[in-house]
Amino acid sequence: QLQLVESGGGLVQPGGSLRLACAASGSTIDYYDIGWFRQVPGEDREGVSCMKYDGGTTYYSDSVKGRFSIAKDIAKNTVYLQMNSLKAEDTALYYCASIPRGTISVQDMCSKVTVGSWGRGTQVTVSS
Repeated sequence: QLQLVESGGGLVQPGGSLRLACAASGSTIDYYDIGWFRQVPGEDREGVSCMKYDGGTTYYSDSVKGRFSIAKDIAKNTVYLQMNSLKAEDTALYYCASIPRGTISVQDMCSKVTVGSWGRGTQVTVSS
């Protein structure tokens, strides 16, 4: 089972950027598809971006496409979410999550919020 710890959240002005990190332990991220999700109080958790274990396939929700980018550093066993051109509506608690590779497509992982394990989340607040 992969243990995940998110970091990098904070307060940023509209139009600004943040990079979130998801540090994994307990196993290597090469064996898992990894995704980023977010949740606003009172709303369902939504998939933001998911990446296949080999990095060959990525998925982005329509709301972040062209602004966010997912990437991984195998040597650091870490997955990143680069968030640019941030908007107030991006304010949320951001989680990373994993699922063993080959379980489902990354599109389904994100769109159906189907994961094996969650991190605890990092808060992103976009406000002037």
